[in-house]
Amino acid sequence: MIKFAIYGKGGIGKSTLSSNLSAALAKRGLTVMQIGCDPKADSTSLLCPKEKITTVLDLVRSGKPFTLEDMVKESTAGVLCVEAGGPVPGLGCAGRGIINALESLEQKGAYDVYKPDVVIYDVLGDVVCGGFTMPMRKGYADKVYIVTSGEKMAIYAAANIAMAVENFKKRDYAKLGGIILNCRGVENEIDNAETLAKDFSTSVLQVIPRSPLFEKAEAEGKTVIELFPESDVAEKLLSLADIVIEQGE
Repeated sequence: MIKFAIYGKGGIGKSTLSSNLSAALAKRGLTVMQIGCDPKADSTSLLCPKEKITTVLDLVRSGKPFTLEDMVKESTAGVLCVEAGGPVPGLGCAGRGIINALESLEQKGAYDVYKPDVVIYDVLGDVVCGGFTMPMRKGYADKVYIVTSGEKMAIYAAANIAMAVENFKKRDYAKLGGIILNCRGVENEIDNAETLAKDFSTSVLQVIPRSPLFEKAEAEGKTVIELFPESDVAEKLLSLADIVIEQGE
């Protein structure tokens, strides 16, 4: 099983990238499970736009028995979708939703039942403490991929995440798999990302161009992979999927 977590600054496009990457991996014939680790529970909205997925934390809070089918929904792209959920805004610990989701999936035997080839953890913003480090811990993700643009604050957040991964090395947590540049069209964007990668002895795995196709696909409630499969952007995403597969193997 290939298991990795995607981190990055809030609003950098992690969920859009995660959903498109999930669809690309599914197109390669793999069984993919995407676990949204954000209290907003919107990680899989492009994959399951017509169905509001009940979050794991809501199921736990209900106090009623629930099944794997209540937690896991399959998208039209063939991706198995899970949303961790979170507390009422301003109340409780959002990281607890992630812990509950991962523990519940294990307890219900999700990995034995669905037998995913790939598990993607889409993690909230640049938070790397408490429950938000759960996907990095031993037994969950094997690698962390950091999404960034060339913007100063995005690079700053990416560096903080990379430092956290570096600090967790001694605990045998997930290792840094590389940087994914999600372009915003700023000056020296590729140079900035490559400098960041060099600082942490890693590489820029893929450069995702800025494209109106993302907005067009989002308006249709689809991924670029599904709606524009012959586009240059889809080609880049499929190439990234191949890199992830190669690293996992």
